Amino acid sequence: MKIAVDLDDTLSVVDRVTRAAGYIERNGLPFKLKDETAHSLEDVFSWTLPDVLKFVHAGGITIFTDAEARKGARQTLEGLMRAGHEVTILTARTKEWFVNPEKVSRDWLEKRHIPYNGLVAGIADKGTWCAENGYGVIIDDSVETCLAAQAQGVKAVLFVDRHNLSRALEVHYGGANWAQIAAVLQRIFIQTST
Repeated sequence: MKIAVDLDDTLSVVDRVTRAAGYIERNGLPFKLKDETAHSLEDVFSWTLPDVLKFVHAGGITIFTDAEARKGARQTLEGLMRAGHEVTILTARTKEWFVNPEKVSRDWLEKRHIPYNGLVAGIADKGTWCAENGYGVIIDDSVETCLAAQAQGVKAVLFVDRHNLSRALEVHYGGANWAQIAAVLQRIFIQTST
């Protein structure tokens, strides 16, 4: 089966608060913390997209490039690939933020020894992309992405975390760690083989 896997907050643990707060304090900027659990960097502080991009281009990109890999992610993807599944890392990372999102993503994956068959960046509508490219499963931390994928017949598995916990039950499948995700995938494989 072809499986798409999101990178930020699914394979990695992105801390959107600590470094940004340090940047704001060092530069004497007036931005205040709005929502420490927000998924979008724009929504964490009281700043605008241009402010966020200035931070990212002034070194803030390291909140993504230095992010830790989630425990069990590598082992789960290794197991999927050994079982014959095709794993594609599917990220919404854009050139506006990452200049070369494919290279930045590939570097992160390789430094952490995360296995994959392919990498596609800059995809905002992942549900449609999966449906059009024959992917049976997507693993993502975005409820909206998972719901859009489900609506197009793709089995969506939500990586449940603080930012999406209140809406986790809207998605048919989910798990809060990679061991749970692996167990959910096994159920999906059994269901689709019968």
